[in-house]
Amino acid sequence: MNYNSYDLIQKFLYYLYEKRLSREIRKGSAPTHLGLILDGNRRYAMEMGFEVADGHREGARRLDEVLQWCADLDIKIVTVWVLSPENCQRNQDEVEALFKVIRDKMDDLSHNHVIAKNKFKVKAFGNLDMLPADVRKAIDGCEKATSTHKRRMLNIAVGYGGREEIVEATKKALAEKKASSTEELVDSLTVEDITNHLYTCGIPDPDLIIRTSGEIRLSGFLLWQSAYSEFYFCDALWPLFRKVDFLRAIRSYQHRDRRFGK
Repeated sequence: MNYNSYDLIQKFLYYLYEKRLSREIRKGSAPTHLGLILDGNRRYAMEMGFEVADGHREGARRLDEVLQWCADLDIKIVTVWVLSPENCQRNQDEVEALFKVIRDKMDDLSHNHVIAKNKFKVKAFGNLDMLPADVRKAIDGCEKATSTHKRRMLNIAVGYGGREEIVEATKKALAEKKASSTEELVDSLTVEDITNHLYTCGIPDPDLIIRTSGEIRLSGFLLWQSAYSEFYFCDALWPLFRKVDFLRAIRSYQHRDRRFGK
């Protein structure tokens, strides 16, 4: 058997497996809110012999397919993490290239066919002040272009750190309170006070969080909101994340008994 024949057989077997997974998953419930940690772009670039920026561009292209898979399962809310404050401490050339990829992707999402067809409303959150002016402009343009979409939501965490979000929310909550002493002020602080000042205020917490690349940690992604989320860690690097990988994650989620700490 030559290589081409083996490749065709393998693709056909994956096709059959994917179809079987799809049928199985449609019998259960999909998550309402899916979180995605898009990890592995740099390693993909190094393994393929590409420039690091090319890895990030491949990762940006992969997002379109994954969003369509989410829409096919009627997942209403998707939150993706594309940049952390720590990422901005990398080599300056790499950071500038990453900013360009983010800017170009935000411009693309403004008129992207997957976004338009499935009516994703795009919202970015994080410390946007740390971003270059052209990236902030692209974000603003994308949010305005999709502002009338009501069917689904795509949240893009950019310049986002979970610890920083909690600190900022706590400061805002305390600033709104009136108290005669520090002790009274601290005692009056509630879980709801902080929740109401998070970037995701008004959005259901994620039901499932998927991280690609084989790393088994959250690294600060939605720390507060993920208290009762289910987690799925996938070995595939983000640019190589397949529909089979996605469906396996959803199937794993469906097989879990969610008790929310009760």
